[in-house]
Amino acid sequence: MYVPGNNEKMVKKSITLDCDSVILDLEDSIPDGEKDSARDRVAKWASEEDWGKKELCVRINSASTPWGRADIERLKSIERINAIVVPKSEGDLSLVHEKTGKMLIPIIETGKGLLGIEKVAQSNGVDALAYGAADFANSVGGTIKAYLDNPYVKTKLAVVATALGIDPINNVFFDLVDSKGFRLQAGRARDLGFVGAQVIHPSQILPANKIFTTNRQETEWATKVMEEYETARKIGRGAISVDGQLVDEVHYKIAKRVIERSEP
Repeated sequence: MYVPGNNEKMVKKSITLDCDSVILDLEDSIPDGEKDSARDRVAKWASEEDWGKKELCVRINSASTPWGRADIERLKSIERINAIVVPKSEGDLSLVHEKTGKMLIPIIETGKGLLGIEKVAQSNGVDALAYGAADFANSVGGTIKAYLDNPYVKTKLAVVATALGIDPINNVFFDLVDSKGFRLQAGRARDLGFVGAQVIHPSQILPANKIFTTNRQETEWATKVMEEYETARKIGRGAISVDGQLVDEVHYKIAKRVIERSEP
């Protein structure tokens, strides 16, 4: 859940919300003239507020800018900050991790970032990989609509992230009144392997939690597949039918992953 780093009311409200992570934003939601004061406010709120068990993140300004470098210097000593969200990530970000000691969540939102996505994802300290559709569209001269749900970009991000053992996180959905559109996009992202979504309004939290959490029907299917496949394997069978559907080793592995993700 993104929260502007200069809005005390919204920051304090975010503490009560049912989201896994709060991202205090120092980048796009902060006017140029308020960057310095917002940085100080974020440092204060990160240190003094009771964030409970939430993951607390800060989205800094681009690490290549003076604002971004000042963000890193100001926030590196604040223990309660769990992760730094790095916008417009391009190339090796290991230095950011070394300077802050924090986990990193790079956002792929430029053509250059996508071209070098493996280097970004393999940087020291990277814990998850996110996608920013609006800036990406601007970077390549396209439209936001075309890149909100672009299958090429999202598939590449999901493949790279999962291959390296980190979490792929879906992009922001900007239409705050189109709840159906949000659910459809989040569902498609989950089908590609994404494990969560960036959100910008409290109304998006509940559907995101529901979509990216394994439901009872999925757990029941996975349990049945595992039980029947394990029984069949004991008698030398490597492929069986479960409810009329072919099940072999790869389906067993998928079912096992579903069960693992459903465990608290």
